[in-house]
Amino acid sequence: MVRAGLNAERLTQAGAELADEVGFDQVTVSALARRFDVKVASLYSHLKNSDDLKTRIALLALDELAEQGAAALAGRAGKDALTAFANVYRDYAREHPGRYAAAQLRLDPETAAASAGVKHARMMRAILRGYDLTEPDQTHAVRMLGSVFHGYVSLEMGGGFSHSAPDSQESWSRVLDALDTLLRNWPAP
Repeated sequence: MVRAGLNAERLTQAGAELADEVGFDQVTVSALARRFDVKVASLYSHLKNSDDLKTRIALLALDELAEQGAAALAGRAGKDALTAFANVYRDYAREHPGRYAAAQLRLDPETAAASAGVKHARMMRAILRGYDLTEPDQTHAVRMLGSVFHGYVSLEMGGGFSHSAPDSQESWSRVLDALDTLLRNWPAP
């Protein structure tokens, strides 16, 4: 019998918390059942399988990131908007490492199109309007920003910058300065 109060939303939230504690790769329906002290089979009335659980966690993480990104961008433009948005990604990854990993999950095209991932791209494009980029340069810039943000955060979280000076915060600031300069002086094709 399913414990009262368990539903897909509560299980997704618990799965996200578990991902932050033990890593996204370790999240399974079995691990979630142990967390609630219920039989695995009792969770299948709410979740299809571990892939469904991971997809739900990814969608939750994308929603949380989009909400935080929108709040950070409110009233900002140019470098200020770029920095605020980049810091949302970095701070979220530090606070919620498992959820951040979940946000990188490859979703099927239909699920991706209905996810908050679309909002992320729109917010990046809104930032880029302050840099006067047109297509296809705007798409190139969105891909560049996503690559730099994710690459830096992944290296930092993996300890790649912890063994040498200067401090990674100083490098992060310099990276964002360089991105701002590049976007202001975007090379012609």
